[in-house]
Amino acid sequence: MVADVIDGKAFAAAVRGKVAEHVARLKADHGITPGLAVVLVGEDPASQVYVRNKGKQTVEAGMHSVEHRMDRGVSEADLLAMVEQLNADPAIHGILVQLPLPEHLNADLVINAIDPAKDVDGFHISNVGLLGTGQKSMVPCTPLGCLMMLRDRLGSLSGLNAVVIGRSNIVGKPMAQLLLGESCTVTIAHSRTKDIEAVCRNADILVAAVGRPEMVTGNWVKPGATVIDVGINRVPNGEKTKLVGDCDYADCAEVAGAITPVPGGVGPMTIACLLANTVTACCRANGLDEPEGLTV
Repeated sequence: MVADVIDGKAFAAAVRGKVAEHVARLKADHGITPGLAVVLVGEDPASQVYVRNKGKQTVEAGMHSVEHRMDRGVSEADLLAMVEQLNADPAIHGILVQLPLPEHLNADLVINAIDPAKDVDGFHISNVGLLGTGQKSMVPCTPLGCLMMLRDRLGSLSGLNAVVIGRSNIVGKPMAQLLLGESCTVTIAHSRTKDIEAVCRNADILVAAVGRPEMVTGNWVKPGATVIDVGINRVPNGEKTKLVGDCDYADCAEVAGAITPVPGGVGPMTIACLLANTVTACCRANGLDEPEGLTV
């Protein structure tokens, strides 16, 4: 068996196309342009690239894009003042403060200062609580993208066994909540899980989000399972480096029914779902129907 490749790059392009169509309708029918503001503190190279890509794709989708760059040494008070300014701006429907923040800034305090209705990252404690209790919330972008691909691949997820490797607040925990919402039987595995290989081999859906390069090998995978590899790890490759996931792709692809590659799998879906969340936030703010197929 050789697994089908779940092409996240193509799927993300389709999501962005749906976003652009909905944005065009909002403009034509209601005179509304969804707006996304990104706040970048410092000059982390990876964050700069990510923010630049976000801005480019926001504009390509026909949306209003705002970027605020602040010095690494910015005070917490000044950063919070910027967040409050964006909270009060009716042209801004989504606010994203790029993480990680410099150590002198309290990331939890900053994230929880964002208006929950504009928290398109889905990290605000109110959105975490709403998601955990099965209520309407802003859903974190990476887990949302994973769920979209799983629904597309499998249709109904009801009754399937799902294992999520990793318990982070950004991916692992919200991914588990989303899968519970789809009526899966969900296990969260982590560094203290006993006989983790056997736990994973019981999964119809295996989501790897642990941040350890190629940790998951083919003998962890149930034959025919769908494997979603969230990991993005840089490893040595001669004098350069290469990107690999949390799964040994070649090994797992011999056993799985379908698998996401790295790169080109989950990664492109994160920004696509950020744009989708911004459109959803805009629709909610204006009392309009949410975009079909772009939310849970």
